[in-house]
Amino acid sequence: MGIKGIIEKVIGTYSDRELKKIYPIVDKVLEQEPVMEKKSDTELKAMTEVFKKRLSNGETLDDILPEAFAVCREAAWRVLGMKHFPVQVVGGVVLHQGRIAEMKTGEGKTLVATLPAYLNALEGKGVHIVTVNDYLAKRDSEWMGKLYSFLGLSVGLIIHDMDNAERKRAYSADITYGTNNEMGFDYLRDNMVIYKENKVQRGHNYAIVDEVDSILIDEARTPLIISGMGDKSTDLYAQADRFAKTLKFKKVVETDSKVEVEDEDELNEYDYIVDEKAKTAMLTPRGVKKAEEAFHVENLTDPANMTLSHHINQAIKAIGVMKKDKDYVVKDGEVIIVDEFTGRMMFGRRYNDGLHQAIEAKEGVTVENESKTLATITFQNYFRLYKKLSGMTGTAQTEEEEFQEIYKLDVIVIPTNRPLQREDEHDSVYKTEDAKFNAVINDAAAAHEKGQPVLIGTVSIEKSEKLSKMLRKRGIKHNVLNAKFHDKEAEIVAQAGKKGAVTIATNMAGRGTDIVLGGNAEFMAKHEMEKMGFSEELINQATGFAETDDQEIIEARKTFKELNDRFKSEIEPEQKEVLEAGGLNIMGTERHESRRIDNQLRGRSGRQGDIGKSKFYISLEDDLMRLFAPERISKVMNTLGLEDDDAIESKMLSGAIETAQERVEGKNFDIRKNVLQFDDVNNQQREIIYKQRDQVLDGEDLRDSIMKMMKDVFSGVIGLYIGDKGNTPEEWDWEGLKDHLETILGEMPEDFLKFTDVEIDKMTQDRLTDYVMEDAEKKYAEKEEMFGDAMREVERIILLRVVDQKWMDHIDNMEQLRQGIFLRAYAQHDPVIEYKFEAMDMFEEMTESIKEDTIKHLFHVIPQSKIERQQVAKPIAENAGGDGTVKKKPIRRVTKIGRNDPCPCGSGKKYKNCCLDKDRENGNI
Repeated sequence: MGIKGIIEKVIGTYSDRELKKIYPIVDKVLEQEPVMEKKSDTELKAMTEVFKKRLSNGETLDDILPEAFAVCREAAWRVLGMKHFPVQVVGGVVLHQGRIAEMKTGEGKTLVATLPAYLNALEGKGVHIVTVNDYLAKRDSEWMGKLYSFLGLSVGLIIHDMDNAERKRAYSADITYGTNNEMGFDYLRDNMVIYKENKVQRGHNYAIVDEVDSILIDEARTPLIISGMGDKSTDLYAQADRFAKTLKFKKVVETDSKVEVEDEDELNEYDYIVDEKAKTAMLTPRGVKKAEEAFHVENLTDPANMTLSHHINQAIKAIGVMKKDKDYVVKDGEVIIVDEFTGRMMFGRRYNDGLHQAIEAKEGVTVENESKTLATITFQNYFRLYKKLSGMTGTAQTEEEEFQEIYKLDVIVIPTNRPLQREDEHDSVYKTEDAKFNAVINDAAAAHEKGQPVLIGTVSIEKSEKLSKMLRKRGIKHNVLNAKFHDKEAEIVAQAGKKGAVTIATNMAGRGTDIVLGGNAEFMAKHEMEKMGFSEELINQATGFAETDDQEIIEARKTFKELNDRFKSEIEPEQKEVLEAGGLNIMGTERHESRRIDNQLRGRSGRQGDIGKSKFYISLEDDLMRLFAPERISKVMNTLGLEDDDAIESKMLSGAIETAQERVEGKNFDIRKNVLQFDDVNNQQREIIYKQRDQVLDGEDLRDSIMKMMKDVFSGVIGLYIGDKGNTPEEWDWEGLKDHLETILGEMPEDFLKFTDVEIDKMTQDRLTDYVMEDAEKKYAEKEEMFGDAMREVERIILLRVVDQKWMDHIDNMEQLRQGIFLRAYAQHDPVIEYKFEAMDMFEEMTESIKEDTIKHLFHVIPQSKIERQQVAKPIAENAGGDGTVKKKPIRRVTKIGRNDPCPCGSGKKYKNCCLDKDRENGNI
């Protein structure tokens, strides 16, 4: 036992100590139960307004917590037929305090969230309850929504395919349910609108995140990106793929900064090296030479060949690192990413930086167009927008350090309502994967024989299919749940607890359906309704919780209740048989890189005090053992002279494997932290841009800001042309300055920048800026007269459009900078520090560019009606002969030609020195 373990044994864990402070609050809530029971429905509902009034009179949420929680408890009993257990009240207090409540599977987290949601909604600033998918968001909003509605609060729901008006109404509600993706995308879209009223969110006050580890850690590695149509995908992806498939590669493991290979000279026999631990692929000198020959280039590392080099690198990564049926699946001609933590297909998500296109080329499906990033944010930075954040999950303690460091959230482990009776056995370690699988099948067959349901967990689709084949050979009926069969997910999970059921599942994290011993009566009732001819939509409404006066739905709900009650009584004997057989038997066929995912698999058994069993089967050939486990494990097995079918089981061995997992978790945390360090730089800039955007949306009159912007731009431009400090005004580049200013202001009067000798002698940068401002203000006044009252709106729209375009370009530039910044490490420079400095310079350049482009657009903009009049009137007036007939000779129209651009007549001269005056006379411009 380590020092930490000894301290915890003496004074208790952090959770134990914190729970001691929470229990007195819970006692106050429970003391209110008799008081609330005596209140009529009307009196109970009226308490909401009483609480709101008390808050407006200066009381805090903590002051009213005991009574508010007690009101919510009593209302839940009257409306839902459920009353929060004391441990659920503990969970509610933890969530209200802005912490993470770790509660085991089946402990009723959905109901727990109603306590802090009700309390915090009383402030009227909005509460967001975030779930992992649309189904859970809809189910919970309808189910728990009855409770909130009873207490006089409004409930909103944010799911896919909702229009802006529906979203705005949902966010305006007291309590809003939605998914992390939808809420994040709504935030990004809100910061792209032109009119304030098109925003849908109203701020980020308080969020309760369900499956908080999945959302804030697993999903945090992939940022949310709103993309637009980018460049067309080039043939280079296919060419690079064809070339990469001719290369020979070797897989190695990088340890302690050196690559382990059998023989260094052996590297000369390979074209690229795949590092399995780092998940990278790199060309060897031999591979570089082959690439130069294949693509007829002298030097692949030359900056001119950067694009080619990038495509080749992505092609070898797609082939050497990315595995089909583990990292992705090919379905209906599309490459779809598989979430490594949940085993679900991630529709609509794509690998960035051309990797997805490289995989498409590898698999021979259509290579989709590249996309352009319009807006992006990581989940870390989205959820850090909330003034108060909390979360709940069955597994969070192993990631406590990350929650604390990134989100300032601590984890409190809530005791189970009934004692946990699941038996967690030590891992069995085998020499080979085949021996391990044979042991799994033998044990599964034995459990199946005695009627014990078995859930076999795998880490990839490939492994689940291999085990399925072995079970078929043994004649054991079973179900397979992986990304290929996700459509049957609810059906498979619901019946995984039936007597003698055998289920193979890839990564059981966050499936959202409980495994009930003996079978799931609700699912059986639904299935029976299908046979009776009820439509899928009507069945969903029959099992839903939304208010309705539709007679057909009411009848369907009555049918469902009758069937559900019938099946519940029918499965009771089977439930007893399953418990007698030992409950649900969990067999993990491999340790995941994260202990949390293993714990989620284990947590499927032992629900609500049920008995159960869990065990992991490991082989020395597993990825985790090969890449990260201590070498002494394999040495011990070899020393003991064990046969392939022999296994070692010991507490020490299980501990060594957990230590390996901790190392991987630490490494993954470092990767996420590193990503966040870079994104924090982007985030600071994002906050500045979005804040300025909001000021533009909120402000009615931007004229003063535009004038200040104008002065900054002119001062900056003048500074470019006055040269060194010692230069006299006679030495300034007056011609260049005039040309530059006219590209911004348009055509200026003949006397623009013409000064007497006396004025030139006294000229300074500030004085010249004032002169230019004076002329510009006169011209701007003409523009305001031209537009009238609409000018303020024109200013607003142009500024927003320029900001958005520049920000999009800036995002791309920052990504390019990040890709290359790591090379600075070779010069002993910290890439993050270097990135911050470079990013600051780029941001300043962008803001200056925004100012200049905004001013330029404002001086060149013309009212639509005037453009239309010019387009119609000029050709008629200028082409008409004396008899009113149109002249045959066409007019050469010159548009969007700068004074310093090459003349369109082809003379090779600048336009201003060639046809400019002639075109003006002829009315061509």
